[in-house]
Amino acid sequence: MTTLQTLAWVTFVLLFLNNVRHLDLSEFANDKRRQHIVFGAMAALFFLWLFRAGIYDGLDVHFLWLTALSLTLGFRWALFASSVALLGVTVVGLEEWHMFGVNAWLNVVAPIAMSYLVYIISFHKIPRHVFIYIFVCAFFPGALVIALQIFLLGGYYYIDDIYSWQVVYDNYILLIPLMLFPEGLLNGMTMTLFIIYKPEWVYSFHDKFYIDGK
Repeated sequence: MTTLQTLAWVTFVLLFLNNVRHLDLSEFANDKRRQHIVFGAMAALFFLWLFRAGIYDGLDVHFLWLTALSLTLGFRWALFASSVALLGVTVVGLEEWHMFGVNAWLNVVAPIAMSYLVYIISFHKIPRHVFIYIFVCAFFPGALVIALQIFLLGGYYYIDDIYSWQVVYDNYILLIPLMLFPEGLLNGMTMTLFIIYKPEWVYSFHDKFYIDGK
């Protein structure tokens, strides 16, 4: 393991333990609906991440779906569920164990943090409306985080001297424009369906704010 990989492992484990410490596990244990939502999202994310494409090891592209996960579960539960999904993908051999910390920070923490930051800013700074929620909180950050994730991970492989910049750019960074709209559409459609048919599942959506305009 390189120095960056070791540092990423240690810091992420500390972050994950701190995140779990702040989760209300006793309430979660008594809330069957919440359990089904969290475990269902975890399983869906795991199966989604099984489908990927790439030429070089590590430089794989796949849908993230982390913006929708963040809006549905909230920051802490989204971090927990996606970390477990990443662990599952690593266990089945699609990711390397020495890369788990790096993948956790760049493929999980950074996208979730960016998604939730956009949601918080939009909630407090612009008018609240259902279309604002769908496009500004779901579609736009969905596209933004896939670009961020690809750029950060590609940058890591270059900085840690695993691949040359030309390899990273030609086989990874150039794919960003192709992934923007599909990722944004996936997250936007997910949240559209959820707030129409199952708004009670969505942690970040409230009728009084986005429909009643209060």
